[in-house]
Amino acid sequence: MQPSLTPKVGLVLTGGGARAAYQAGVLRAIADMLPKRTRNPFPVICGTSAGALNAASLALSARNFQEGVRKLSTVWENAHVSKAYRSDPIGAYGNAARWLASLLLGSLGKRSAVSLLDNSPLADLLKHSLPLRGIQRSIDAGALHALGITAWGYTSGQSVTFYQGADDIAPWKRERRIGLSARIGIEHLLASSAIPLLFPAVRLNREYFGDGSMRQLAPISPALHLGADRVLVIGVRKAVETQPEREKVDSYPTLAQIGGHVMGSIFLDSLDVDLERLQRINNTLLMIPDEKLKNNDVKLRRIESMVISPSVEINKIAAQYAHTLPRTLRLFYRAIGAMRRDGSALLSYVLFEEPFCRALIELGYQDAMPRRSQILQFLCVNTRQ
Repeated sequence: MQPSLTPKVGLVLTGGGARAAYQAGVLRAIADMLPKRTRNPFPVICGTSAGALNAASLALSARNFQEGVRKLSTVWENAHVSKAYRSDPIGAYGNAARWLASLLLGSLGKRSAVSLLDNSPLADLLKHSLPLRGIQRSIDAGALHALGITAWGYTSGQSVTFYQGADDIAPWKRERRIGLSARIGIEHLLASSAIPLLFPAVRLNREYFGDGSMRQLAPISPALHLGADRVLVIGVRKAVETQPEREKVDSYPTLAQIGGHVMGSIFLDSLDVDLERLQRINNTLLMIPDEKLKNNDVKLRRIESMVISPSVEINKIAAQYAHTLPRTLRLFYRAIGAMRRDGSALLSYVLFEEPFCRALIELGYQDAMPRRSQILQFLCVNTRQ
């Protein structure tokens, strides 16, 4: 280790649909902690699913971190379902009916609806609000080392991280996961955020890709391959401190309740496992003298990590704001049980409404601010300024 060198800090933004508004709140708090007009404190930025949208937004504004966070926060503060997917009666019910018909008639993917929801509004929003040319400008200016966007290949079964960064970054290949150099475009963001069944898959190069959170066994790994020496992870789920009590239930779980658990397994569970693996490797390396590590040319290295996650269950917040959904969608989600308390987990991923997103932004801000000294120390910022 060379303590005199400033480490490259990697930012890992996980997936989670509308829950990703929480990340904007944490980032706003970090922006307020730093001196004015600070460059991006995260040379390496990695995002998956909705986190990929946040990551790209930060990357193209890396030369002025505060301004980038302000723009990102503004998007989330003015969120509306109609900006993410069609919520009008024809768009919502018509697309769902065509999709079900495609399944029944076996014509899925042949000029028929290929997903339950039509996310064309999101594509339009990204095209107008994210001038992705700014990513390369950030790299050329030295404000960004690399941006990584992860998606899942339906044919190859591989977790693919498309990255744009410095010339010295080499592609990588591991079991079921690879890294490929690419010019990040809107299509990569749509692919990474294509929640299975809900949003359509996107063709990139030779195959169709879906949400990058699917079977992402090592969500921290891309940041390390892209050169990060330590990683700050902004999660979207409250840390589990105690095991839930087992209760007797008599009613069969609703479709929304089942869907919520499926979403949780897609978006959240792998991060906990990867962090545990990282800590185990760090503990193992602590038992090996530095001299021996150098002499034996051990490729493993200690990686410091920090996690900021919600202090409150986001499901409970979603239940409070379910009524803000357009009437068309309230009827639709009520039919599958998402408007009930036990269905709020699913609702929390699709509730792209201003009041809910603003509540998550405020929660993220309040969770991060008390950790100011810890965060600044992790980012190697002089706290005596």
